[in-house]
Amino acid sequence: MELNLAPKFAQKIFEGEGGTYYRWSSAEYELLKEAKVGGGRLVLQPRGFALPHYADSNRIGYVLQGSCGVVGMVFPEASEEVVLKLKEGDIIPVPSGAVSWWYNDGDSELVIVFLGETSKAHVPGEFTYFLLTGTQGILGGFSTEFNSRAYNISNEEAKKLAKSQTGVLLIKLPEGQKMPHPCKNSTDKLVYNIDAALPDIHVQNAGLLTALTAKKFPFLGEVGLSATLVKMDAKYAADSSVQVIYVAKGSGRIQVVGINGERALDTKVKAGHLYVVPRFFVASTIADGEGLEYFSLLTATQHVFG
Repeated sequence: MELNLAPKFAQKIFEGEGGTYYRWSSAEYELLKEAKVGGGRLVLQPRGFALPHYADSNRIGYVLQGSCGVVGMVFPEASEEVVLKLKEGDIIPVPSGAVSWWYNDGDSELVIVFLGETSKAHVPGEFTYFLLTGTQGILGGFSTEFNSRAYNISNEEAKKLAKSQTGVLLIKLPEGQKMPHPCKNSTDKLVYNIDAALPDIHVQNAGLLTALTAKKFPFLGEVGLSATLVKMDAKYAADSSVQVIYVAKGSGRIQVVGINGERALDTKVKAGHLYVVPRFFVASTIADGEGLEYFSLLTATQHVFG
């Protein structure tokens, strides 16, 4: 079967007062399903709030824009929530099953792209989200009696827990709404700013590459993935793992060569494009005059660039 490697833009699947969520559909981009990777982009307006949810895939979030993001997260088997501060350039791993909410406490948009591995996902090639509350929340599907007994609360409290939130996915909180304060110690352990890190490769007047693995950022080991940030004029890369690549800024030209030495892709890419480089394929990218910046996820804990 011939693989279609052509880059794709994300599709808008939800828009509300609090923000917008986009995703890359495996039905439209079948290579996502074949490679078992997925992608989505969250745009939160000021005071925008993503309701508590969990997903079926390990993901890495990369903050493209914004300086006042806040995320609350409860990890599987954890008893307490951690609240973290996010800003442009931050990377935050999100393990499968971790319950999280996301909030924009700033005056401009907060934009986060999520890339992840979907081998165990409900829909291969896509992230499926499960909301806890709101009109689509799973708690609303249980009876008041069940919720009351499960959480050891009164029937009235159980009704409020399951039914009081009438929003869907993304809402806008009222002015003056009190929110939990981020913990600096937790943020330092669970968030890594790749923009501020020393690059692994830096070529004068050509570009730089910063690779991120669990060796630099131990929490990344929780999702079994690694990532790179590339700011470049020209670059060649070869790796034995799958790469899913999001173009953050600028534009350029990409060529991908398959195992048999035949060129599988030769096309232009620009900001907002997502494309996949299959295992053992070799990719080469040349930036246009404005430069090119992209963030990539690799489905391995280590990677090799040349």
